[in-house]
Amino acid sequence: MPEDNPAQDPAAVSMLTAIMRCVAGRCPKCGEGKLLASFIKPVANCAVCGEALGNIRADDGPPWLTILIVGHILLPIIFTVGPHSTWPQWLSMTVWVSAALILMLLVLPRAKGFFIGVIWKNRQKIARS
Repeated sequence: MPEDNPAQDPAAVSMLTAIMRCVAGRCPKCGEGKLLASFIKPVANCAVCGEALGNIRADDGPPWLTILIVGHILLPIIFTVGPHSTWPQWLSMTVWVSAALILMLLVLPRAKGFFIGVIWKNRQKIARS
């Protein structure tokens, strides 16, 4: 691990950069290693820079943010399309539940990355204090 590379220095990584790297599924420190080992389980350590990521607990934040985002995307569409559609009830339920599940599966890992990025950067600030 080169010490003269500013990208490897946690203090040189801004909050926005750490968040964007984690939302993209990458290590907040180097931006190259994978953040998640499986769907929403973080890796213990970055394979590229060795940063410890497995001890960062996002707890209930990612599901909360996922529900918030999916609800704000899907409910206006449902309330706009629903009253004017002539779909049978079974089709309407199938379409909206499927759309909600697909959106949740897309948003949840990114929400987890968001929280890991924020927590990682805040721990770096505390460690420097």
